[in-house]
Amino acid sequence: MPCAVAGPVPNSPIFQSPRIQTIFCKSLVSPNIRGPQSPSTSMLASSPPTSPLSFRAEKTKLESNSGALQKRKRPARIHIPVASSLGFGLETSRGDEQKIDVIEVNGDGYSVYCKRGRRGPLEDRYSASLDVNGDSKQALFGVFDGHGGPKAAEFASKNLDKNIISEISSGRGQKIETAIKNGYLITDKDFLEQSVGGGACCVTALIHKGNLAVSNAGDCRAVMSRGGVAEALTSDHQASREDERGRIEALGGYVDCYNGVWRVQGTLAVTRGIGDRHLKQWVTAEPDTKLVELKPECEFLILATDGLWDKVTNQEAVDIVRPLCVGVDKPELFSACKELSDLSLRRGSMDDISVMIIRLGQLAWQLSSGNKEN
Repeated sequence: MPCAVAGPVPNSPIFQSPRIQTIFCKSLVSPNIRGPQSPSTSMLASSPPTSPLSFRAEKTKLESNSGALQKRKRPARIHIPVASSLGFGLETSRGDEQKIDVIEVNGDGYSVYCKRGRRGPLEDRYSASLDVNGDSKQALFGVFDGHGGPKAAEFASKNLDKNIISEISSGRGQKIETAIKNGYLITDKDFLEQSVGGGACCVTALIHKGNLAVSNAGDCRAVMSRGGVAEALTSDHQASREDERGRIEALGGYVDCYNGVWRVQGTLAVTRGIGDRHLKQWVTAEPDTKLVELKPECEFLILATDGLWDKVTNQEAVDIVRPLCVGVDKPELFSACKELSDLSLRRGSMDDISVMIIRLGQLAWQLSSGNKEN
């Protein structure tokens, strides 16, 4: 679902993120954001802007007399504040939401491609937190699929990573699964206090001490390539699941099926997520988490919204990405993201599609080497 954009903000040092040198990013990456009338050719930013995020929109006009194409006019760059120096957040004014068609990020070690669907404004968001706690071997990534508006996804993209990292750093000695769960629940509680509507499905991937901790609440999904074989690391929280129906019914709610889709209280097809105030008694933000030891055969990780997974199988996704990312001199993660999105579109997807691909093979070798040195 959609990614948002904010109105003009001061070009202040408050909003400037420091350059981060990590195994993921050689330099800070600015997403390229295009509106529906922008050129169709992919234009990745070649030089870093003054802010980690910039909003670029190009419009064309036709002369009323001759019909000749006038020169494209580019408005002044709008600097968008970043909530955390560790990640990327997008915020848009209500009017600008309608203008965003595509968001493109091509980093070193990960890439993101978000494509607006045909049902309304882009509501998806993403986050990428690098150098967690000053450790270049730790990182936290997320993809967020908003429903009922972009506010919940926007809030989660700017706050969930910080809350998880805070819980991990608390010194309470809690398990990593517990720290992640608390991060999700705190983010949900804080969002509900904002008194705004909507909700968001979430999937996050934390690289921590040689392990990959993947968590989800809702139907965003994480799929890993292990030597070319697709391995789903999450299970979609849909109302059609018997265990989820049982949980909701035990809480006094109900799940019914209309036009082949199971829905909580007859309205929402997912059973977990951030927000959804009117269904909070049954729709929990508590995630499921799976831990995976990173090994060299763990090649790459795909985080994506249901806009992809409703049309593309797990193995199809891995088969498309692998030739572009494994065993090549120059991995083309961004091209792989776009190919997956294009395939879903060709198969009739009407939904927003957001895809993030993270290289794991190189990281696994570095972690293994680091552990031997220690």
